Amino acid sequence: MISLISYYADLAIGLILAFLLLSLLVSGVNEGIVRLLGIRSKFLWAYLRDTLDGAETADGASRLDRILDALKRLGRTPRTPPTQAVSPEEGRSRLPASLVGVFARLPFGRDPRPAFSQQPPPVESPPLAAAAGSVAAEQMTAGQTGQATAAGETVDPAHPAGQADPEETAVLTVEPAADGAVDGAAVGAAVGAAVGVLPPDQGMSMAELLHERLQEIDHAKRGRTSIADIPPARFAVAVMEIATEHGGVEALIRDLDALKSPFSRPLKAVWDKASHDLEAFRHGVEDWFDGEMERLSLLYRRYVRWVIVALGLVVTLVFSMDSLEYGKTLLRDNAYRSAVTAFGEAGPQALEPLREQCEPGQDPYACVTDVLSTPAFVKIFTHAPVSVTMDAADGPAWGWHGGDWWQRLTSPAHWPGFLITLIALLFGAPFWWDILRRVSGLRTRTSGSTSS
Repeated sequence: MISLISYYADLAIGLILAFLLLSLLVSGVNEGIVRLLGIRSKFLWAYLRDTLDGAETADGASRLDRILDALKRLGRTPRTPPTQAVSPEEGRSRLPASLVGVFARLPFGRDPRPAFSQQPPPVESPPLAAAAGSVAAEQMTAGQTGQATAAGETVDPAHPAGQADPEETAVLTVEPAADGAVDGAAVGAAVGAAVGVLPPDQGMSMAELLHERLQEIDHAKRGRTSIADIPPARFAVAVMEIATEHGGVEALIRDLDALKSPFSRPLKAVWDKASHDLEAFRHGVEDWFDGEMERLSLLYRRYVRWVIVALGLVVTLVFSMDSLEYGKTLLRDNAYRSAVTAFGEAGPQALEPLREQCEPGQDPYACVTDVLSTPAFVKIFTHAPVSVTMDAADGPAWGWHGGDWWQRLTSPAHWPGFLITLIALLFGAPFWWDILRRVSGLRTRTSGSTSS
């Protein structure tokens, strides 16, 4: 009875250990792809661009975006109504809304991350400006052009409207008085509003101002920031710093609203709830950003889950890991050990079960050594199309087993075992490590614990 329990314990530990190592392989490949393409950092800054700077213009999409949109339209069925075109006033989101967008548009399309800078944060930041390629920047440019055209004779032909200063643009927007004179107070108010929000080439966007306060912990990755995680407390302090340099929280909210930034609404709600108390406002912004990061993490994991499924399927098929066959091999190993243990008492006939594993004419003792030195766990990696064997005399030897590997894949008898392996890998390495720790009795050593 005790030996039977030992057999099943060895079976459980062997299966768990195999699933743990294969899950670690899947996680490692996934993490390598994410880090190589910078997907996690781009995903964060695409969200920050949408939230802080507003939507980008629909005509500012890259060539890759247009190709993906064309492929989506071709893939629709005739019964599916066509999607409405993106309104110029609404723009389009930088954050991808599909798995193809995460692993095609986001890595290889327009990079939403700010440019990396080796300089420390400056003492004085540039003024707030509309983000390049955003709806607010397009409308600001169109408004300046229309105002200059309407002004007509008031614009110097040698100084076109595109080169007008913010003060000149503000003067053109002022209504003339009844006697034809320009009201000085109105000009001053218009100039102040123009200085609050500038064109893209005369300042920094809200996302760029945020990155300016985080660049001391940054390092370059292809000329762009690699920041993929922002602590909520640091984000709240950065917003406070930007508001202080901008003339206060209310001035910042007003200008963000003029830029059509979605950030203006939660910022105004937090400011009103805090009753204009700066400390309560900081805590409110911190809590809001913490909730947004949790929601963004859930969205990111939903996309990555399908990548894990694809990588798990690839790993299962490459190693042709049949869980049912592997479990039988684990039990067979225990039977081999029992036969060898009984060899001293039962005589040479105890080796008969092992002779099936030996080549004709091979020394049975050498065969026993070879069989027991390659347990079931090692045999997991021998079913791949390329395998390596270690020889004491010649060293490592590589072998090609493409025919046997393809025969295993096309054999329906192995498909249930492949399916079980794929489902097991979806639980992830932390799950199997916890199960292994519970089954084997391993205990996690915690810092600060002392023996009594």
